Amino acid sequence: MQFLLLAAEGTSGTSQLIEAFRENPTFLVMNLCCSAVVLTIVVERFWFQMTQYRVNSKEFFAQIKKLVTAGNIDRAIKLCEASDYPILQLVKAGLTHANKGPDEIDAALSEKLSELKPQAEKRVGALWSLANIATLIGLLGTVSGLILTFTSIADPGLSQADKQRLLSNGIAEAMYNTALGLGIAVFCMITHIVLHTRAKAIQHDLESTMERTFNLLTLTQAQRATSY
Repeated sequence: MQFLLLAAEGTSGTSQLIEAFRENPTFLVMNLCCSAVVLTIVVERFWFQMTQYRVNSKEFFAQIKKLVTAGNIDRAIKLCEASDYPILQLVKAGLTHANKGPDEIDAALSEKLSELKPQAEKRVGALWSLANIATLIGLLGTVSGLILTFTSIADPGLSQADKQRLLSNGIAEAMYNTALGLGIAVFCMITHIVLHTRAKAIQHDLESTMERTFNLLTLTQAQRATSY
């Protein structure tokens, strides 16, 4: 019996949602479009971070260090050219200036780092803005639904049953707008935290790789200078 009651409530809720879309779909559709933008950003950012930064920087740098120490700069550069991963691009920027002075090496690495760091956090900040936008759209939908509801039930020609039905549907429409807006906002905030944390870790890894590359090249230069 309880199952039948729950099923009936679920059917009623679904019909009210359909009614909300039919009567005043503007803000619900706006938030659905907002959610589509959010999902696009989240999927693209996760894909970018998972594919472009899957290189183990410490293991890769260990290979570069062996080649540079042995004087095989060209082979080290070719190893970096094996893929377009950001870590490899950064190390290559330093290796191509290995025969220059420390200032030139540092400038080349810094320039490449300033190019790569923003890519790690690109569009992540938009999620926070979209969370606020979705909440406000939901609030507008709620207010709009309530205004339309009270305007409708003010009609003196309506029966008490019709007024109750309009009031029920109007409140349901308002709550659907609120729930959808808040749901999108919560999702945005959670994914923003995850993506932002990953982006900061990636940026820290890039900075560490830059320092290791600079130290390796300048130390190798100093050792070769003293050996002559």
